[in-house]
Amino acid sequence: MISYPHAIILGLLQGISELFPISSLGHSVLVPNLLGWKVGDPDTGAFLTFLVATHLATALVLLGFYWKEWLNILQGMGRSFMARKISDTEPMGKLGWLLVLGTLPTAILALLFKDQVQHLFSSPQIVAAFLVINGFMLYAAEYLRTNKKLGQTLAQLTFVQAFGVGLSQVLALIPGLSRSGATMSGGLVVGLSHEEAVHFAFLLATPIILAAALVQLPMLFQPEYRELVGPALAGSIAAAMGAFFAARYLVQHIQTKKLTPFALYCVIAGLLSMLALAVRS
Repeated sequence: MISYPHAIILGLLQGISELFPISSLGHSVLVPNLLGWKVGDPDTGAFLTFLVATHLATALVLLGFYWKEWLNILQGMGRSFMARKISDTEPMGKLGWLLVLGTLPTAILALLFKDQVQHLFSSPQIVAAFLVINGFMLYAAEYLRTNKKLGQTLAQLTFVQAFGVGLSQVLALIPGLSRSGATMSGGLVVGLSHEEAVHFAFLLATPIILAAALVQLPMLFQPEYRELVGPALAGSIAAAMGAFFAARYLVQHIQTKKLTPFALYCVIAGLLSMLALAVRS
């Protein structure tokens, strides 16, 4: 299936690129194709299971970064549930329900269209094209938010706005379109500051990745996937290391930065990948 060196490199790549708005899935499909690696058929459950395992490692790193906040969120949700109301006087409880609402669109559509989305992994040309589209999406988000007053906090986010950001996260089901990029873009469009948009994107990552892991990772216990366990573990450790350093950088440096440099990178990387794939074919 996947060799240990390739698993480690792909895991490290995933851990870093998942938190930056440049599509970790897109890179995980394009890099092996461009370098001619034998990582198995991307259109199979084995490759998807490996990617979910590395995503889980990234989610656990984010959970470690925000464990105190998640504890407060769960406690707040419990209090609001017992009181049978969601109130602005219980901001952490409200944030928890905003995250639930923002997660639902992707979770539902992922289950409904799992096979169709998985098929996209087999076409690096399509993935490269969507990476270019991801760049334009990031640029459009920065352009649209210039007409909005930035500075809205998560405490001021409405349920309609949270659902809208959740809908933007659905785009990440397509390899080449970034989950963090889509949610950051959605956050900017509804008026969140860069800092709050990044924060909300990181919080949204945890429940959706945990849900995917719950659905996909039991495949590792099947006899035909036994050889995948070792590479998946090695890739996950590498992904956790990459995610740790990426999260530290983003939390400290991207709050006031624009998404435009990432947009430019995605367009250039996507176009160069399309050119390289066309020459090879």
